[in-house]
Amino acid sequence: MEKLPPSSVSATVDFDADGIQHGFLKLPFSHDASAWGAVMTPITVIKNGDGPTALLTGGNHGDEYEGITSLLKLTHTLSTKDIQGRVIVIPMMNQPAVDAGSRVSPIDNGNMNRAFPGHPYGSMTERMADYFTRHLIPLCDTALDIHSGGKTLDILPFAAAHRLSDKAQESRCIEGAKLFGAPFCFYMEEMDPTQLYDTAVESQGKVFVTTELRGGGTTTPETIQMADRGIHNFLVYSGILKSHYLPPSSSPIELEIPHAECYLQSEHNGILELCVALGDTIEKGDLIARIYSTERTGQQPAQYHAETSGIIAARRHSSKISLGDTFAVLAKAIA
Repeated sequence: MEKLPPSSVSATVDFDADGIQHGFLKLPFSHDASAWGAVMTPITVIKNGDGPTALLTGGNHGDEYEGITSLLKLTHTLSTKDIQGRVIVIPMMNQPAVDAGSRVSPIDNGNMNRAFPGHPYGSMTERMADYFTRHLIPLCDTALDIHSGGKTLDILPFAAAHRLSDKAQESRCIEGAKLFGAPFCFYMEEMDPTQLYDTAVESQGKVFVTTELRGGGTTTPETIQMADRGIHNFLVYSGILKSHYLPPSSSPIELEIPHAECYLQSEHNGILELCVALGDTIEKGDLIARIYSTERTGQQPAQYHAETSGIIAARRHSSKISLGDTFAVLAKAIA
């Protein structure tokens, strides 16, 4: 096994100290504007004695704002007297991407959620992923990573967990996802889980919950309320927040994305006309989308029909579409 060198990331907070600390994860970054510069990722640690640790993250992708907003709010509202244990809050995992308002880092085009487990000699994004893998994840008992669809997707608001080989761990993750309190609870199969933050956390035996809270590169009062409530409930579930659960208006509807074929991808370039709406129930053979070529007029559009029944769980937000873009995701009711 490769023996890895120390991380180049350093923390200005003491993870073992009681109280509230606001600081940075500092990653040296030499560039034209600052020869001895650094990427400064804000971090808050709130600790009150012994107890479990929750790692709360947002901004894994820089154009997904529910997690960023609600976690920034948490850093100035959560008090040590409210908790027993430790809460580590990183509202902007990929700080350069958040600064740029983009999904990926402008420094290295790095997608944080495709960079794990990372490497201390890798790109800037891989170096930060390595710090999470080797230093932050081992500190936590539970982890919540808040996503939404960003600029390119609109998604039914859900909390989710994955099917795992360790069924006891899977059960704990699913329980946390249900208690988050989003309108939907998903059992997910990712298109490619190998380099996800999710997988890095789960492989260390931790409880992991992720979310998708709509999208479009913006927030709404409804989605922020979901995130605020979900963070509260996750900390109660983690055994840290000394409070009661905040119930949603109704129990979450349980759905499953059972395999990668549920992600419907374009085989054409052009303009997308979706013929179904988010949340629609469809049957095999139903028309889902048309894609019109922009190369010339008078051409019939390419038509995409459902190859299985399901519920439209996610849709492409932009109408401009390219070969390989996912334009819809199907989910199925839990039998």
